[in-house]
Amino acid sequence: MTTSTALRASARAAFAALIDYAGLFPPAKLPAPQACIEYETARGGPQAWMLGRFILPAPLLFESPDWHEAPLSVIADGDTNVLERLSALRRTGSHIEALEIPIAKSISPLREVLSADEILDVTGELEAGITTFGLRDLPVYVEIPRAAPWWPMLSSVMDALARMQLRAKLRCGGESAEAFPSVDDVTDFIAAAAHAGVAFKATAGLHHPVRHVDGATGFSMHGFLNILAAAALAPRVDRETLARVVAEEDPAAFSFEDASFAWRDLRVELADLQRARREAFVAYGSCSFDEPVADLMALGILPPR
Repeated sequence: MTTSTALRASARAAFAALIDYAGLFPPAKLPAPQACIEYETARGGPQAWMLGRFILPAPLLFESPDWHEAPLSVIADGDTNVLERLSALRRTGSHIEALEIPIAKSISPLREVLSADEILDVTGELEAGITTFGLRDLPVYVEIPRAAPWWPMLSSVMDALARMQLRAKLRCGGESAEAFPSVDDVTDFIAAAAHAGVAFKATAGLHHPVRHVDGATGFSMHGFLNILAAAALAPRVDRETLARVVAEEDPAAFSFEDASFAWRDLRVELADLQRARREAFVAYGSCSFDEPVADLMALGILPPR
């Protein structure tokens, strides 16, 4: 791990607008007024350049369309009535900049495991809806639910997302051990996204930079540096190497130089890192902004305050 007293260009490229603020969601689960205060404090702070959008459930936006002037990433199901209401809010000045669609919630009856055909059917309906209601200009992240077998499903779904010009969303954790995908699952997701040319965001369980076992829960938690390195390296390494990147638990394995970022002896030049942030790993949702910032400072990746 390279320690610096100045912000390196590679670190700025890696973390610019990376963290979408999810303070309304567990484990923080802040009341809306407090979450707004936390977000505005971060927007006015020295690390504001790392802050992305405010993540907001559509029902809260519908209750009070003008409640917040922040750039919003709205979580909504793909129901046509919901999409129509979001379109109307945009026309009246709502700051909706992205949509996140958990497609498992668009299936009736609701269930956790879906077939590839079900996922493709719902995704096709979603694509038609966002086109009908004039939402094509927004980044739309489709949260892909778990399915079996995972890899064949991912390949077909990612190819469909690429054809529809949609993005993907990876859930990396939750409130139980079962909510955390395995190293293989995360590796397969990143590899499939890279193969199809699909940009993605991640959410849940990524407060810390590097994969680790959480002392309080005993859960193995993924790291956002692991996800970043894997996304940047995916176009040029084999699956076995990619899995090692995702599984890495040594912070010293990741280094930032003036014009490059590296995992062990595999280096990513600045232009390729910028491309990975733009076209692969775009953002991740975190209910804490201060925690990942503090961790990066402790590792010497960001200069101290």
